[in-house]
Amino acid sequence: MPTKNVVQFANLPHPGVPLSRAIRVGDLVFVSGTPAPTLEPDIRSQVRGALETIKTILEGSGTSLSNVVSVTSYLKDTSMFADYNDEYKKFFPTDPPTRTTLQANLMLSEMLVEITVIAAMPD
Repeated sequence: MPTKNVVQFANLPHPGVPLSRAIRVGDLVFVSGTPAPTLEPDIRSQVRGALETIKTILEGSGTSLSNVVSVTSYLKDTSMFADYNDEYKKFFPTDPPTRTTLQANLMLSEMLVEITVIAAMPD
């Protein structure tokens, strides 16, 4: 049975809640729901911020955005879906991962998006 390894990040602030930013099990890395580090009032900035943070988490785990196999995104408002997609596709320009996008009541009123991913380790 594969071992569960919590990935530690000295360069990222503690999330402030009881969770691990990333856990590696075998050849997969599971990244917790990630908001933008600063909650700017527009969806494009928040998508960029969340995905840049996820990129840092994945690289610190030994993988990258190109190895993401699944994404779950939580949007505060479905009217933001087109702008969300415009920013999202900049991070996954070819062969995008599977994805589920849901409308959700997020934990902070300023949060417009939260993203979680599963990535494979490179060969």
